[in-house]
Amino acid sequence: MNERITGVVLAGGLGRRMGNADKGLQSMQGRPLAAWVAERLAPQVDELLINANRNEAEYAKLGYPVIHDELPGFAGPLAGLHTALAHASSALVATVPCDSPFLPADLVARLAVALKKTGATIAIARAGGRTHPVFCLCQKIALPALEQAILREELRFERWVRAQHYVEVDFDDVADAFANINTREDLARLTPAGQSRPSVS
Repeated sequence: MNERITGVVLAGGLGRRMGNADKGLQSMQGRPLAAWVAERLAPQVDELLINANRNEAEYAKLGYPVIHDELPGFAGPLAGLHTALAHASSALVATVPCDSPFLPADLVARLAVALKKTGATIAIARAGGRTHPVFCLCQKIALPALEQAILREELRFERWVRAQHYVEVDFDDVADAFANINTREDLARLTPAGQSRPSVS
C-alpha cells in the first residue's frame, strides 16, 4: 500500500497483573518494554506515537510523541485506538501493545496486504490458534463507528472489531512473536541479552 501509516504503541493500561505498575516502563534487559516495542515497530511505519496515561515524561524520553486517552478512567486498548485514530496524520493506523517486545518485523506489511486485498476496514493478527486483535491495522474511516461504540460504553476491543468489516491475517509461522509479558514472573524468566529468546505467555 502507498498510503502513509501511523504506528501506535499502546501503553495506557493499568498493568493490573503487574501490580498496577506502568507496564511499558518495566525493564527488560536494561531497557523499558515500550522501547523494545517501539524499536520493532518504528521501521514499519511512517510516524510513531506512544499512547500513555501515566509517566508521560518518561515515555517522551523514548523520542516519540506521547498521546493520552481522550476518555477518562484507563478505558483500555479500544480507547487507545480511538485516540490514535483521532491524532494520526495518516489514513491508516497500526497498533501494538507495549508488552510484546518480539512483535513480527513484517507485521504491518502483512496486515496492509490483507487490508488492500479484501477492502476491509481493519486487519488483525491471528496466530497459534487465537486472534490478537490489538495487533491491528485500521483505516481512519472507522473513527465514527468507534466513537459510537464508545458512547454506548462498548469498550471490548475484539467485540468492536468483529462488528466491523475486518480480516484476520495468519501469522502461524511466527506465532511466538506475539508472546506478551504480563507479570513480574514473566520478566524474571527473561534470559540475558544474547541468549535464546524466552517463552512467555
